[in-house]
Amino acid sequence: MLQYKNISILGSTGSIGTQALEVVRANPSLYKVDALTAQQNASLLIAQALEFKPELVVIGDETLYQQVKEALPNTKVMAGEEALLAAVQLPQTHLVLTAVMGSVGLKPTIAAIEAKKDIGLANKETLVVAGELVMSLAKQHGVNIIPVDSEHSAIFQCLVGEEQSAIEKILLTASGGPFRGKDREFLAKVTKNEALKHPNWVMGAKITIDSASLMNKGLEAIEAKWLFNLQPEQVEVVVHPQSIIHSMVQFTDGSIKAQMGVPDMKLPIHYALAYPNRLKTDFERFSFLKYPELTFSEADTKSFRNLELAYIAMQKGGNMPCILNAANEIVVDAFLKDKIGFLEMSEVIEQCMNEMDFVAQPTLNHYLETDQLTRIFAHQLVTKQIVTHLK
Repeated sequence: MLQYKNISILGSTGSIGTQALEVVRANPSLYKVDALTAQQNASLLIAQALEFKPELVVIGDETLYQQVKEALPNTKVMAGEEALLAAVQLPQTHLVLTAVMGSVGLKPTIAAIEAKKDIGLANKETLVVAGELVMSLAKQHGVNIIPVDSEHSAIFQCLVGEEQSAIEKILLTASGGPFRGKDREFLAKVTKNEALKHPNWVMGAKITIDSASLMNKGLEAIEAKWLFNLQPEQVEVVVHPQSIIHSMVQFTDGSIKAQMGVPDMKLPIHYALAYPNRLKTDFERFSFLKYPELTFSEADTKSFRNLELAYIAMQKGGNMPCILNAANEIVVDAFLKDKIGFLEMSEVIEQCMNEMDFVAQPTLNHYLETDQLTRIFAHQLVTKQIVTHLK
């Protein structure tokens, strides 16, 4: 029997958030929106609130509070990062969909878990930064964490009904991004506009750059380790340009399960919102006849250094993935502002990993401090890169 769900959406104006609301719009008898949050897109947030009538609306940018409040006189409106915590703790909410970008998703996800809300996780940075802590809290509070990334949703679906001990390894598929097959000489000259042209997916700017540099796949590998309780050597990346097989699980008997479908983020969103049920949809159906060839190749970690750095961070553990993620957020922003080159992103990240203080068993405060200090150091390194260019 289908369960009626109250949901709160963090990051409702982004790509995942807007598609989640499409799913809600198509199933009004199954879902009620309790809270919507956005960082700066006040106009779209207002429009969403007028349509879905949530109890609470949060605008992250406090300078936009008055604009949102005046447009929604009958709705509770809050502002600022801390207000996100209120959005995940409403008593009636069953599921919190975390679709914000970056490590800002960590604290509200922890707050939602402690409030015993199931999590639809579309914010991979939460587990990259503090996977051990988050998964431990989820187990402690009896909370389901249902992945929304297409790759992790695929693995999650493949594991339904399977024993954890039966996993030999998982195979995360990667499209290879717009620069698949290119060498470092080519990558040294690529532009922001070229990097933003993903061949298969329409996503936000940050995640699109991460996909082009393969950092996105590195972050997903770390996320998968924590989501599915794996060792680093059990997570393998395979380049699959068609993006039809979203990921696979190989079991100890040698058999492999794969989850397939057309590249459409509404599918994993739909699955996460409806879990443990499947709802009928009118989404496009996959046809093997349209894809007579599905190809696979090894990821090039020499040209795409970010993927190798992510594996180094995963092996090291502690706060190293937090350092990796914080540095990456700074360098991607710098690249999008044309301040550094494509390959220089990896150089800054690696220097941060080499020079920031390592903590083997971090607490939440360690994670938060590491995140802040790494951002400061990475910004200083980016500034030095700019000066070098000018010389």
